[in-house]
Amino acid sequence: QNMSDAMAILHKLQTGLDVNVKFTGVRVFEYTPECIVFDLLDIPLYHGWLVDPQVADIVKAVGNCSYNQLVEKIISCKQSDNSELVSEGFVAEQFLNNTATQLTYHGLCELTSAVQEGELCVFFRNNHFSTMTKYKGQLYLLVTDQGFLTEEKVVWESLHNVDGDGNFCDSEFHLRPPSDPETVYRGQQDQIDQDYLMALSLQQEQQNQEINWEQIPEGISDLELAKKLQEEEDRRASQYYQEQEQAAAQVQQVQGAASPASARQSGSNERKRKEPREKEREKEKNSCVLL
Repeated sequence: QNMSDAMAILHKLQTGLDVNVKFTGVRVFEYTPECIVFDLLDIPLYHGWLVDPQVADIVKAVGNCSYNQLVEKIISCKQSDNSELVSEGFVAEQFLNNTATQLTYHGLCELTSAVQEGELCVFFRNNHFSTMTKYKGQLYLLVTDQGFLTEEKVVWESLHNVDGDGNFCDSEFHLRPPSDPETVYRGQQDQIDQDYLMALSLQQEQQNQEINWEQIPEGISDLELAKKLQEEEDRRASQYYQEQEQAAAQVQQVQGAASPASARQSGSNERKRKEPREKEREKEKNSCVLL
């Protein structure tokens, strides 16, 4: 059942999975179907959005709530006639506002202690997932921003504060500052164009391929299953790019239709001198049919 549930949400990986953090531990999340993927693949999932246990009023206001539960609690407390509840709601709201980056220094300390040396894991922050590892006691995040597509030497970014201004490093964790921002931008545009052409090519090859997951044989090997999953994900991505291309083509057709209309209007005086039968043929020639 877990395998079936995980396969049902795999397509969400290209848009994002919903996870609901709890503020009591770096590995504490509300258990949802999306978490099954991490459990089955034995991939540790961390976050650093923790309440400092030394701040008693925030600990009381947040309690054991998940993020979604805390938002509901804040709304409920604001509407309460009890001044104590109103105060708790205000404290909880202030906590969310002051930790909008979804990382606290207490959480950062707990992360540094919890992650094992050399461990590869997933880090959740700012509603995004990042690959994280630990090298010589320091946490590093894999650089995946599109602006660094052409930066071959920039691989990791250190995670040592909550402000997001870490140091960039190469694959050996040596400091490597990025190139000029203009170079990064040009590389980003080139890579986007290449990805677009590749998607169109995949669309032509896999246009009519569709996988029915309910009919996959039970004895299928892991390699064959992985191939089928990859084919389905490639097909979905290619279909998306094809739809974007068709939409753009339709816009161009609508814009181009205005030019012939004006040309026919400016030449109306010349057509008045034509014979009636010739006018009829010209009318048929310029007419169009909407399907």
